[in-house]
Amino acid sequence: MSDSIVRWEPFSEMMSLRDAMNRLFEDSFIRPGSLIAPFETGALGLAVDVIETKENVVVKASVPGVKPEDIDVSVTGDVLTIKGETQAEEKIEQGSYIRQERHFGAFQRSLTLPAVVVADKAKAEFEQGVLTLTLPKAEESKPKTIKVKTK
Repeated sequence: MSDSIVRWEPFSEMMSLRDAMNRLFEDSFIRPGSLIAPFETGALGLAVDVIETKENVVVKASVPGVKPEDIDVSVTGDVLTIKGETQAEEKIEQGSYIRQERHFGAFQRSLTLPAVVVADKAKAEFEQGVLTLTLPKAEESKPKTIKVKTK
């Protein structure tokens, strides 16, 4: 085993000003509006959980402040699309906003499902701002067991 001494350079671990500025501009221009419009598709988009069981694909989507009748769900092939619209609660007649961080307007999220589903038999439930979709798998998507026989 050889022992060697390595000189520690404290400034080599610090982020340069140029790197910090590049990161700032990338975050601002590559993903515009991601912090302003959180329901848009993307990393900070409509939050979903996708769970695959033996019989179903279950999708849970967080849609706080949205009425169930304002949500539209469709399945085309293996792509699930959730669309909706949030309505402004009140109009401000006097004064003006100092800050408005709650998003109002249309949103949409499409995602590829892990298996072929039977959309006609799907169930949709809405409780406390969470939309739960239970999509039964098509027979061709379900795992098949093949018995091995000996001779």
